[in-house]
Amino acid sequence: MAEVRLSGVNKFYGAAQALHDVTLEIADGEFAVFVGPSGCGKSTLLRSIAGLESISGGVISIGGTDVSTLAPSDRDVAMVFQSYALYPHMTVRENMEFGMKVNKVPVAERQARVANAARILQLDPYLDRKPGQLSGGQRQRVAIGRAIVKQPKAFLFDEPLSNLDAKLRVQMRVELEALHRDLKATMIYVTHDQVEAMTMADKIVVLNAGRIEQVGSPMDLYHRPANAFVAGFIGAPAMNFLPVTLADGTARHGDEALGAAPAGTVQLGIRPEHVALLPAGQGEMAATVLLRETLGGDAYLYIRTAAGTQMVVRAEGDTALDHGAVVGLDLPSPRRHHFAADGRNLGVAA
Repeated sequence: MAEVRLSGVNKFYGAAQALHDVTLEIADGEFAVFVGPSGCGKSTLLRSIAGLESISGGVISIGGTDVSTLAPSDRDVAMVFQSYALYPHMTVRENMEFGMKVNKVPVAERQARVANAARILQLDPYLDRKPGQLSGGQRQRVAIGRAIVKQPKAFLFDEPLSNLDAKLRVQMRVELEALHRDLKATMIYVTHDQVEAMTMADKIVVLNAGRIEQVGSPMDLYHRPANAFVAGFIGAPAMNFLPVTLADGTARHGDEALGAAPAGTVQLGIRPEHVALLPAGQGEMAATVLLRETLGGDAYLYIRTAAGTQMVVRAEGDTALDHGAVVGLDLPSPRRHHFAADGRNLGVAA
Protein backbone atom coordinates (compact mmCIF):
# COMPACT_ATOMS: atom_id res chain seq x y z
CA MET A 1 0.00 0.00 0.00
CA ALA A 2 1.10 3.61 -0.32
CA GLU A 3 0.41 7.24 0.45
CA VAL A 4 -1.41 9.42 -2.10
CA ARG A 5 -0.35 13.05 -2.53
CA LEU A 6 -1.90 15.79 -4.64
CA SER A 7 -0.23 19.14 -5.16
CA GLY A 8 -1.93 22.05 -6.91
CA VAL A 9 -4.23 19.83 -8.99
CA ASN A 10 -6.45 21.69 -11.46
CA LYS A 11 -8.94 20.37 -13.97
CA PHE A 12 -10.57 22.32 -16.80
CA TYR A 13 -13.35 21.27 -19.17
CA GLY A 14 -12.92 23.96 -21.78
CA ALA A 15 -13.36 27.25 -19.95
CA ALA A 16 -15.07 25.62 -16.97
CA GLN A 17 -12.80 24.78 -14.04
CA ALA A 18 -13.85 21.64 -12.16
CA LEU A 19 -10.93 21.42 -9.68
CA HIS A 20 -9.20 24.42 -8.15
CA ASP A 21 -5.63 24.00 -6.89
CA VAL A 22 -6.37 20.84 -4.86
CA THR A 23 -3.55 19.97 -2.45
CA LEU A 24 -4.00 16.94 -0.22
CA GLU A 25 -2.08 14.14 1.50
CA ILE A 26 -3.61 10.74 2.28
CA ALA A 27 -1.37 8.63 4.48
CA ASP A 28 -0.43 5.01 3.87
CA GLY A 29 -3.25 2.81 5.19
CA GLU A 30 -5.67 5.70 5.72
CA PHE A 31 -9.38 5.58 4.87
CA ALA A 32 -10.17 8.97 3.31
CA VAL A 33 -13.65 9.99 2.23
CA PHE A 34 -14.41 12.72 -0.31
CA VAL A 35 -17.80 14.21 0.50
CA GLY A 36 -19.84 17.08 -0.83
CA PRO A 37 -22.99 17.93 -2.79
CA SER A 38 -23.62 16.83 -6.36
CA GLY A 39 -21.33 18.60 -8.80
CA CYS A 40 -18.71 19.55 -6.20
CA GLY A 41 -15.88 17.71 -8.00
CA LYS A 42 -15.44 14.69 -5.74
CA SER A 43 -15.83 12.07 -8.49
CA THR A 44 -13.70 14.14 -10.86
CA LEU A 45 -10.95 14.22 -8.23
CA LEU A 46 -11.18 10.45 -7.68
CA ARG A 47 -11.12 9.76 -11.42
CA SER A 48 -8.11 12.07 -11.74
CA ILE A 49 -6.25 9.98 -9.15
CA ALA A 50 -7.22 6.83 -11.06
CA GLY A 51 -6.07 8.32 -14.36
CA LEU A 52 -9.54 8.15 -15.92
CA GLU A 53 -9.45 11.96 -16.17
CA SER A 54 -6.33 13.85 -17.26
CA ILE A 55 -5.47 16.80 -15.04
CA SER A 56 -4.84 20.29 -16.39
CA GLY A 57 -2.09 21.11 -13.89
CA GLY A 58 -0.44 19.96 -10.68
CA VAL A 59 1.07 16.69 -9.52
CA ILE A 60 -0.45 13.39 -8.34
CA SER A 61 1.88 10.89 -6.70
CA ILE A 62 1.14 7.39 -5.39
CA GLY A 63 3.73 5.66 -3.24
CA GLY A 64 6.25 8.39 -4.01
CA THR A 65 5.91 7.99 -7.80
CA ASP A 66 4.61 10.84 -9.95
CA VAL A 67 1.68 9.28 -11.82
CA SER A 68 0.24 12.51 -13.23
CA THR A 69 0.73 11.45 -16.85
CA LEU A 70 0.64 7.66 -16.46
CA ALA A 71 -2.15 5.52 -17.93
CA PRO A 72 -4.68 4.09 -15.45
CA SER A 73 -3.21 0.61 -15.86
CA ASP A 74 0.21 1.87 -14.79
CA ARG A 75 -0.90 3.59 -11.56
CA ASP A 76 -1.36 0.39 -9.53
CA VAL A 77 -4.77 1.34 -8.16
CA ALA A 78 -8.05 -0.58 -8.17
CA MET A 79 -11.39 1.15 -8.61
CA VAL A 80 -14.85 0.03 -7.52
CA PHE A 81 -17.69 1.81 -9.29
CA GLN A 82 -21.30 2.57 -8.45
CA SER A 83 -22.32 0.00 -11.08
CA TYR A 84 -20.93 -3.45 -10.39
CA ALA A 85 -19.54 -3.79 -13.95
CA LEU A 86 -19.46 -7.60 -13.76
CA TYR A 87 -19.42 -9.85 -16.82
CA PRO A 88 -22.85 -11.53 -16.74
CA HIS A 89 -21.73 -14.67 -18.63
CA MET A 90 -18.85 -15.36 -16.21
CA THR A 91 -19.00 -16.94 -12.77
CA VAL A 92 -17.89 -15.06 -9.67
CA ARG A 93 -14.56 -16.87 -9.79
CA GLU A 94 -14.07 -15.99 -13.46
CA ASN A 95 -14.99 -12.36 -12.89
CA MET A 96 -12.42 -12.09 -10.11
CA GLU A 97 -9.75 -13.89 -12.16
CA PHE A 98 -10.27 -12.06 -15.43
CA GLY A 99 -7.92 -9.12 -14.87
CA MET A 100 -5.18 -11.43 -13.64
CA LYS A 101 -5.61 -13.63 -16.72
CA VAL A 102 -5.18 -10.61 -18.97
CA ASN A 103 -2.01 -9.70 -17.06
CA LYS A 104 -0.76 -13.32 -17.34
CA VAL A 105 -0.59 -13.97 -13.59
CA PRO A 106 0.28 -17.67 -13.05
CA VAL A 107 -2.68 -19.99 -12.45
CA ALA A 108 -1.62 -21.03 -8.93
CA GLU A 109 -1.25 -17.41 -7.83
CA ARG A 110 -4.60 -16.48 -9.37
CA GLN A 111 -6.31 -19.27 -7.48
CA ALA A 112 -4.65 -18.28 -4.21
CA ARG A 113 -5.63 -14.62 -4.57
CA VAL A 114 -9.24 -15.48 -5.42
CA ALA A 115 -9.46 -17.89 -2.48
CA ASN A 116 -8.10 -15.24 -0.11
CA ALA A 117 -10.49 -12.54 -1.38
CA ALA A 118 -13.44 -14.95 -1.22
CA ARG A 119 -12.56 -15.80 2.39
CA ILE A 120 -12.32 -12.13 3.39
CA LEU A 121 -15.60 -11.23 1.68
CA GLN A 122 -17.45 -14.47 2.57
CA LEU A 123 -17.98 -15.31 -1.10
CA ASP A 124 -16.90 -18.99 -0.98
CA PRO A 125 -20.43 -20.37 -1.46
CA TYR A 126 -20.98 -18.18 -4.55
CA LEU A 127 -17.77 -18.69 -6.56
CA ASP A 128 -19.49 -20.85 -9.19
CA ARG A 129 -22.58 -18.67 -9.52
CA LYS A 130 -23.12 -16.00 -12.15
CA PRO A 131 -23.93 -12.37 -11.25
CA GLY A 132 -27.61 -12.81 -12.15
CA GLN A 133 -27.91 -15.35 -9.32
CA LEU A 134 -26.62 -12.91 -6.68
CA SER A 135 -28.18 -10.15 -4.61
CA GLY A 136 -27.04 -6.54 -5.00
CA GLY A 137 -24.88 -6.73 -1.91
CA GLN A 138 -23.24 -9.95 -3.08
CA ARG A 139 -22.52 -8.45 -6.50
CA GLN A 140 -20.90 -5.43 -4.87
CA ARG A 141 -18.73 -7.78 -2.81
CA VAL A 142 -17.64 -9.49 -6.01
CA ALA A 143 -16.68 -6.11 -7.48
CA ILE A 144 -14.66 -5.38 -4.33
CA GLY A 145 -13.09 -8.86 -4.53
CA ARG A 146 -12.01 -8.16 -8.09
CA ALA A 147 -10.20 -5.08 -6.73
CA ILE A 148 -8.61 -7.02 -3.84
CA VAL A 149 -7.05 -9.68 -6.07
CA LYS A 150 -5.24 -6.97 -7.98
CA GLN A 151 -3.28 -6.19 -4.77
CA PRO A 152 -3.09 -2.47 -5.62
CA LYS A 153 -1.30 0.34 -3.83
CA ALA A 154 -4.65 2.07 -3.24
CA PHE A 155 -8.35 1.26 -3.50
CA LEU A 156 -10.68 3.86 -5.02
CA PHE A 157 -14.44 3.65 -4.39
CA ASP A 158 -16.87 5.82 -6.39
CA GLU A 159 -20.21 5.80 -4.49
CA PRO A 160 -20.25 1.99 -4.40
CA LEU A 161 -23.27 1.66 -2.10
CA SER A 162 -25.71 4.09 -3.70
CA ASN A 163 -27.55 1.34 -5.63
CA LEU A 164 -28.28 -0.67 -2.47
CA ASP A 165 -31.27 -0.38 -0.17
CA ALA A 166 -30.88 1.23 3.27
CA LYS A 167 -30.36 -2.01 5.21
CA LEU A 168 -27.78 -3.33 2.73
CA ARG A 169 -25.92 0.01 2.78
CA VAL A 170 -25.50 -0.27 6.54
CA GLN A 171 -24.33 -3.88 6.23
CA MET A 172 -21.86 -3.02 3.46
CA ARG A 173 -20.49 -0.06 5.44
CA VAL A 174 -19.66 -2.44 8.27
CA GLU A 175 -18.07 -4.89 5.84
CA LEU A 176 -15.95 -2.18 4.19
CA GLU A 177 -14.71 -0.95 7.56
CA ALA A 178 -13.77 -4.53 8.49
CA LEU A 179 -12.05 -4.95 5.12
CA HIS A 180 -10.00 -1.81 5.74
CA ARG A 181 -8.91 -3.12 9.14
CA ASP A 182 -7.97 -6.52 7.66
CA LEU A 183 -6.07 -5.22 4.65
CA LYS A 184 -4.61 -2.09 6.33
CA ALA A 185 -5.00 -0.60 2.86
CA THR A 186 -5.03 2.96 1.58
CA MET A 187 -8.64 3.61 0.59
CA ILE A 188 -10.27 6.66 -0.98
CA TYR A 189 -14.05 6.68 -1.00
CA VAL A 190 -16.45 9.11 -2.68
CA THR A 191 -19.96 9.70 -1.38
CA HIS A 192 -22.58 12.45 -1.16
CA ASP A 193 -23.89 10.82 2.04
CA GLN A 194 -22.32 12.50 5.07
CA VAL A 195 -23.51 9.61 7.29
CA GLU A 196 -21.26 7.26 5.30
CA ALA A 197 -18.44 9.77 5.64
CA MET A 198 -18.86 10.14 9.41
CA THR A 199 -19.10 6.42 10.11
CA MET A 200 -16.33 5.13 7.84
CA ALA A 201 -13.58 7.72 7.49
CA ASP A 202 -10.26 8.26 9.21
CA LYS A 203 -10.10 11.52 7.27
CA ILE A 204 -12.93 13.46 5.62
CA VAL A 205 -12.27 15.83 2.72
CA VAL A 206 -15.19 18.24 2.25
CA LEU A 207 -15.42 19.60 -1.29
CA ASN A 208 -17.48 22.46 -2.65
CA ALA A 209 -17.40 23.79 -6.21
CA GLY A 210 -14.10 22.06 -6.92
CA ARG A 211 -12.33 23.39 -3.83
CA ILE A 212 -11.41 21.74 -0.55
CA GLU A 213 -13.33 23.44 2.25
CA GLN A 214 -11.83 21.45 5.13
CA VAL A 215 -9.89 18.26 5.86
CA GLY A 216 -9.99 16.49 9.21
CA SER A 217 -11.28 13.59 11.27
CA PRO A 218 -15.06 13.16 11.46
CA MET A 219 -15.31 14.60 14.97
CA ASP A 220 -12.96 17.49 14.13
CA LEU A 221 -15.34 18.55 11.39
CA TYR A 222 -18.37 17.97 13.61
CA HIS A 223 -17.07 20.02 16.54
CA ARG A 224 -14.85 22.53 14.73
CA PRO A 225 -16.21 23.23 11.24
CA ALA A 226 -14.11 25.82 9.44
CA ASN A 227 -17.09 27.58 7.92
CA ALA A 228 -20.86 27.55 7.55
CA PHE A 229 -20.76 25.26 4.51
CA VAL A 230 -18.95 22.48 6.41
CA ALA A 231 -21.09 23.07 9.50
CA GLY A 232 -24.26 22.68 7.45
CA PHE A 233 -23.04 19.63 5.52
CA ILE A 234 -21.62 17.54 8.37
CA GLY A 235 -24.19 16.28 10.86
CA ALA A 236 -27.71 14.90 10.50
CA PRO A 237 -30.06 16.67 10.76
CA ALA A 238 -28.12 19.71 9.57
CA MET A 239 -26.97 22.49 11.88
CA ASN A 240 -29.48 25.26 12.63
CA PHE A 241 -28.52 28.77 11.52
CA LEU A 242 -30.06 31.85 13.11
CA PRO A 243 -29.49 35.33 11.65
CA VAL A 244 -28.32 37.72 14.37
CA THR A 245 -27.38 41.36 14.80
CA LEU A 246 -24.78 42.64 17.26
CA ALA A 247 -25.41 45.38 19.82
CA ASP A 248 -22.60 46.13 22.30
CA GLY A 249 -21.13 42.65 21.71
CA THR A 250 -24.45 40.89 22.32
CA ALA A 251 -26.12 38.81 19.62
CA ARG A 252 -29.81 39.44 19.06
CA HIS A 253 -32.19 37.25 17.11
CA GLY A 254 -35.19 39.46 16.53
CA ASP A 255 -36.11 40.90 19.93
CA GLU A 256 -34.34 38.15 21.91
CA ALA A 257 -30.85 38.61 23.38
CA LEU A 258 -28.65 35.52 23.02
CA GLY A 259 -25.50 36.57 24.84
CA ALA A 260 -22.00 37.55 23.78
CA ALA A 261 -20.74 36.92 20.24
CA PRO A 262 -17.46 37.73 18.45
CA ALA A 263 -17.27 40.90 16.38
CA GLY A 264 -18.43 40.29 12.82
CA THR A 265 -20.98 37.59 13.69
CA VAL A 266 -23.99 37.54 11.36
CA GLN A 267 -25.17 33.97 12.00
CA LEU A 268 -25.31 31.77 15.07
CA GLY A 269 -25.18 28.02 14.46
CA ILE A 270 -26.20 25.21 16.79
CA ARG A 271 -26.91 21.54 16.13
CA PRO A 272 -30.38 20.05 16.78
CA GLU A 273 -28.98 17.69 19.43
CA HIS A 274 -27.43 20.59 21.38
CA VAL A 275 -30.54 22.75 21.75
CA ALA A 276 -32.11 22.50 25.22
CA LEU A 277 -35.90 22.12 25.03
CA LEU A 278 -37.76 23.79 27.91
CA PRO A 279 -41.36 24.52 28.93
CA ALA A 280 -43.03 27.62 27.49
CA GLY A 281 -41.88 30.85 29.13
CA GLN A 282 -38.45 29.49 30.05
CA GLY A 283 -35.08 29.77 28.33
CA GLU A 284 -33.54 32.33 26.00
CA MET A 285 -36.00 31.99 23.15
CA ALA A 286 -39.64 31.19 22.48
CA ALA A 287 -40.69 28.96 19.60
CA THR A 288 -43.72 27.15 18.19
CA VAL A 289 -43.70 23.52 17.02
CA LEU A 290 -44.65 23.09 13.36
CA LEU A 291 -44.15 19.33 12.94
CA ARG A 292 -42.97 16.28 14.87
CA GLU A 293 -41.06 13.38 13.29
CA THR A 294 -40.88 10.34 15.57
CA LEU A 295 -38.06 7.87 14.90
CA GLY A 296 -38.42 5.61 17.93
CA GLY A 297 -35.86 6.58 20.55
CA ASP A 298 -35.62 10.12 19.18
CA ALA A 299 -38.05 12.65 17.78
CA TYR A 300 -37.24 15.72 15.71
CA LEU A 301 -39.32 18.83 16.25
CA TYR A 302 -39.48 21.34 13.42
CA ILE A 303 -40.09 24.68 15.08
CA ARG A 304 -40.35 28.39 14.26
CA THR A 305 -38.78 31.02 16.49
CA ALA A 306 -40.57 34.23 17.43
CA ALA A 307 -38.42 35.99 14.80
CA GLY A 308 -39.63 33.60 12.10
CA THR A 309 -36.58 31.31 11.67
CA GLN A 310 -37.20 27.59 11.28
CA MET A 311 -35.09 25.18 13.36
CA VAL A 312 -34.89 21.47 14.15
CA VAL A 313 -34.59 20.25 17.75
CA ARG A 314 -33.96 16.69 18.91
CA ALA A 315 -36.30 15.47 21.66
CA GLU A 316 -37.11 12.19 23.40
CA GLY A 317 -38.96 9.79 21.15
CA ASP A 318 -42.04 9.70 23.37
CA THR A 319 -42.43 13.49 23.61
CA ALA A 320 -46.05 14.66 23.49
CA LEU A 321 -45.10 17.98 21.86
CA ASP A 322 -46.66 18.42 18.44
CA HIS A 323 -48.01 21.01 16.02
CA GLY A 324 -48.95 24.26 17.75
CA ALA A 325 -47.13 23.62 21.04
CA VAL A 326 -45.22 26.60 22.45
CA VAL A 327 -41.79 25.83 23.92
CA GLY A 328 -38.75 27.57 25.32
CA LEU A 329 -35.20 27.04 24.06
CA ASP A 330 -31.73 27.42 25.51
CA LEU A 331 -28.66 27.53 23.25
CA PRO A 332 -25.71 26.44 25.46
CA SER A 333 -22.74 28.77 24.89
CA PRO A 334 -20.09 26.01 24.46
CA ARG A 335 -22.19 24.47 21.68
CA ARG A 336 -22.65 27.66 19.64
CA HIS A 337 -20.81 28.49 16.44
CA HIS A 338 -20.51 32.07 15.23
CA PHE A 339 -20.21 32.75 11.52
CA ALA A 340 -19.08 35.87 9.66
CA ALA A 341 -20.66 37.24 6.48
CA ASP A 342 -18.14 35.27 4.37
CA GLY A 343 -19.05 32.03 6.19
CA ARG A 344 -15.92 31.76 8.38
CA ASN A 345 -16.39 30.21 11.81
CA LEU A 346 -15.39 32.91 14.30
CA GLY A 347 -15.42 30.55 17.27
CA VAL A 348 -16.78 31.23 20.72
CA ALA A 349 -17.17 34.71 22.20
CA ALA A 350 -14.67 35.55 24.96
